[in-house]
Amino acid sequence: MRSLRYLLPVLGGIMLLACSSGAGAGNGGAKGTPGAEGGKPGPRALNALYTDADGGTIATRFLVPEGYTRIPAEEGSFAAYLRNLPLKPEGASVLLYDGREKPNYGTYAAVVDLPIGTRDLHQCADAVMRLRAEYLWEQGRYDDIHFNLTNGFRMDYSEWMKGRRLVVKGNDVRWSNRAAPSNTHDDLWSYCQMVFAYAGTLSLSRELPSVEVADMRIGDVIIVGGSPGHSVIVVDMARNDAGEVIFLLAQSYMPAQELQVLYNPSDLELSPWYRWADGEGLETAEYSFPAGCLKRFED
Repeated sequence: MRSLRYLLPVLGGIMLLACSSGAGAGNGGAKGTPGAEGGKPGPRALNALYTDADGGTIATRFLVPEGYTRIPAEEGSFAAYLRNLPLKPEGASVLLYDGREKPNYGTYAAVVDLPIGTRDLHQCADAVMRLRAEYLWEQGRYDDIHFNLTNGFRMDYSEWMKGRRLVVKGNDVRWSNRAAPSNTHDDLWSYCQMVFAYAGTLSLSRELPSVEVADMRIGDVIIVGGSPGHSVIVVDMARNDAGEVIFLLAQSYMPAQELQVLYNPSDLELSPWYRWADGEGLETAEYSFPAGCLKRFED
């Protein structure tokens, strides 16, 4: 989401906007405001039917509509991890990296209670990669934590654990032994911040394989890479007896900010749940996604 990525705007002569309010995007959450009048947030009662204010996780805060049942998630799976992300109390505002509040003009239904640091790094694709890295780290799957930088360099956490750090000279990126071996959560966060600085929607969209909407799973990523670009992640799903699927989305945005569960501006009766079909675009409060942009982390 930054106007450029510190390492790699020169690689291939590309200047990148990883997440932007340009064509196809909203402007600071002002587009598609459910129930909003005069630029003020819409009434929270709009979602009361599907909200338990006392719920402290995605699974306990958001109730499924009548006739739907949550899709089972195996214990220890990425789906279960996302569904049980902790939430701030009902009505909390999203905080930016510098402590300012993001006004809620019908944009978000809840705020994920995870720290984001004090640098302008935790933006859209960064938040998605952070969730994946945190999950794998908690599972002890350290060798599976890796992301490609914008120039294609594969940055493995297993190398970071050994004390190796990136050395950048122009277009050349390589590892160098710079620290003692270590594997604490602080090490993971330092690794993530380096990924955030030098990767983005373009690199992540190239790295992830595409999937059909009909095959959607919790943990799939809806992503448009480039300038402008944006990404959101599927954090919960439910299905009715007819096989119809609904889902919840979470995002970060620009400038760096806390993760948030999104309202659905296109279906106020269903919001915050979404429906989607192959061949259709998807509208959120801050971005318009075209058809064909659903992707997945490989198991």
